[in-house]
Amino acid sequence: MKHVVCVKQVPDTTEVKVDEKTGTICREGVASVLNPFDEFALNEALRVRGEGDEVIVVTMGPPQAEEALKKCLAIGADQAILLCDRAFAGADTMATSFALVKAVQKIGQVDMIFCGQETLDGGTAQVGPEIARQMGFSQVTYVEAVEQIKGKFATCRKETDDGYERIRARLPLVVACLPSPDFNPTIPSVMDIIAAKRKVMTAWTAEDIGGGAEQFGLAGSPTQVVKSYPPPKKGQGVVIQESPEDSVQRILEIISNKGFTA
Repeated sequence: MKHVVCVKQVPDTTEVKVDEKTGTICREGVASVLNPFDEFALNEALRVRGEGDEVIVVTMGPPQAEEALKKCLAIGADQAILLCDRAFAGADTMATSFALVKAVQKIGQVDMIFCGQETLDGGTAQVGPEIARQMGFSQVTYVEAVEQIKGKFATCRKETDDGYERIRARLPLVVACLPSPDFNPTIPSVMDIIAAKRKVMTAWTAEDIGGGAEQFGLAGSPTQVVKSYPPPKKGQGVVIQESPEDSVQRILEIISNKGFTA
């Protein structure tokens, strides 16, 4: 079987700042990391990899995204593909998924596509389902585990608001993965990192994967981000240290002063 894992390099959210004047994310000097949802998806693909199976990671991004692919190879992926071209710049989820789909089609016969449920810098959870729609594949979202692959079907454990569901879906299949509570990211050893250098990493341009220029990047994006801004800062709270009885009266006074009535 052949599995493709779509990954993304994202800014470390603990360090991201927004320029309040321009409304854009300040990326200069900000560390980038492999999206944690995608890292979990990669681990799931490697966990279900059978003898003779191949796991290929694909990302779309600038040359520096190669670092994320190197980590994926060190974790255990067999080969990596970087989609790198100025034509991809400014892509929304539709244009991004289109580029990834063209890459998958160039790879050839694929049995499963693994994606993270969402990315830390976008949080739209749209790319996985859009890939499935464009490829005509089955799809299961919020997947915590691919429990079994047998014949032409895969059984997935899916998180829901009420607990879990087990979904049996026909291959080829796209799974959008949500890290399980007990997930511990793999830390590659020195030997893993050295071994990764011997694995195949390929760079493809828009011309390599085909499709018209109007379908990639900003030109192929029906939506655009006009402005980014941080959430408003919360004001300082009120600490009430009176007795329980007096505290109730104090709370009622605060609510009343705010203009609220019972």
